[in-house]
Amino acid sequence: MARITIMGPSGRQERQLFRHNSLGRHPRNTHQVLDRVVSKEHCHIDLVAGHYVLRDLGSLNGTFVNGQRVQERRLEPGDEITIGSTRIVFEPARRSTHISFDGLGAEELQDATNRFKIGDSDAGPLIRAKVSVLAEKTFFAEELIEDEASLRRDYEKLRASYEVTRAIEIGTSVTALCNKILEVAFRLVPADRGVILLHDDRGLLEPVSVRTGEGVDPDQEVVVSKTVLDTVVREKEAVLSHDASSDARFQSAQSVIMQGIRSTMCVPLLHKDTVLGVMMLDSKLATHAFTEKDLALFETVASQAAIAIQNTLFAKKLEQEAVMRERFRRLLSPAIAEQVLSGELEVKKGGELRETTILFADIRGFTGISESCAPQVVVDALNEYFERMVEIVFRYEGTLDKFIGDEMMVLFGAPVAHLDDPVRAVRAALEMQAAMAALNLGHEARGLPPFEIGIGINTGEVVAGYIGSSEALEYTVIGDPVNTGSRLCAIAKPGQTLISEGTREKLGGQFELRELPDEQLKGKTRPTKVFELLGGAERD
Repeated sequence: MARITIMGPSGRQERQLFRHNSLGRHPRNTHQVLDRVVSKEHCHIDLVAGHYVLRDLGSLNGTFVNGQRVQERRLEPGDEITIGSTRIVFEPARRSTHISFDGLGAEELQDATNRFKIGDSDAGPLIRAKVSVLAEKTFFAEELIEDEASLRRDYEKLRASYEVTRAIEIGTSVTALCNKILEVAFRLVPADRGVILLHDDRGLLEPVSVRTGEGVDPDQEVVVSKTVLDTVVREKEAVLSHDASSDARFQSAQSVIMQGIRSTMCVPLLHKDTVLGVMMLDSKLATHAFTEKDLALFETVASQAAIAIQNTLFAKKLEQEAVMRERFRRLLSPAIAEQVLSGELEVKKGGELRETTILFADIRGFTGISESCAPQVVVDALNEYFERMVEIVFRYEGTLDKFIGDEMMVLFGAPVAHLDDPVRAVRAALEMQAAMAALNLGHEARGLPPFEIGIGINTGEVVAGYIGSSEALEYTVIGDPVNTGSRLCAIAKPGQTLISEGTREKLGGQFELRELPDEQLKGKTRPTKVFELLGGAERD
């Protein structure tokens, strides 16, 4: 949709063009121009054969296009019309194009935020390289205010802060927050397009939110100057370009010239001394589209935005850490969990090969117990059993992988390894079997059958890491040694602990073992050597 931007004594306004448009001082005109040296009906702009044509109506002071007085003229993109002391810039309907990033080395993004591209421009002394002083962050005491202008500036800064604060929603995502911030910026400052870019984990600026003004084609290519971005990030200063096409600082920025961006404001999102990202507004329609007042308001918005974004990022980080802390505390002994959370020990999120001893423990005859007792009684007894077993596992710094009904799977060596993990697993098994006697005394008092467990232990190289979906991840191990440990547990008799040859070789003769006949375990092509744990030496 074609439009004009009117800049005169009453300020700047953007208006959509219709098939017939009259401009003049009288309110009956399609577009009223409040300029005392403009005629009541000064000129017309009409759509003729697919093109807009400007026609002067015999005005006293005349109609000018690009500095030349005209009676009638077909308008071209970017033509500047002057009537009286008012300037009017013509912009035809825009064709839609792609969006990409140019000059940052980032791949072309696929979502809506990628309607912004990074490029550059050519310009003169109209640019101000360091203008953050225009938006002072302090407010003077009432007795120190010298003039009405200072008071008005302070009011505008407070208004901008209020608007941003009111728009912020607690608990929202960073993207939603940035969308709200740009919405506020557009209410306070007239602009065609805006973007918020934040640093990602690699330190690259990536667009998080993109917004276009009313009447602007949302699908058109939008360019952000890499030179501008680099300057803002490096110097931590705002950049105001009154006319990017004549700005000497952006001589290498050809993409801005090609896009015809004439006015740009770009401010850093500063939290303390850290640049979180950049906010930018631009206008394709007019030189001097942004004033120092606009920049002061925009910097105030950016200042509030940086605080809000940092708080949101911090809240998300705390939330993730809380979830991770809870997850580790369920899996690991308290001492090991704290070391992982503090960064002293690293838990890799991708899969990794590591030697691990896997222990399975299962209650024998549990199905029959469940059928003969009240469900709540069984659940209470099961919870008491698991509480005691996990306490023993954590004492030997094992990792609780999961509960599978009345069975539990425990890891020694993942995610945290010790030189004696097989020994720790076997000692834990001995203590678990011994603990059943005390638990069964309580069962007898409540009229419950005794619990007896079978345990299987195997050692081997497995793949350890986080497995699952983006919504539900769990740390576990995968590999044939896991299956072997489970099969040993399945054939263990009540009160019996069975150990594989791979585990026995790691024990160094510290335990009393009895070799049993080889077992043909399910899924194995050859018989497996099996050893029964009878007892052990005293712990060193």
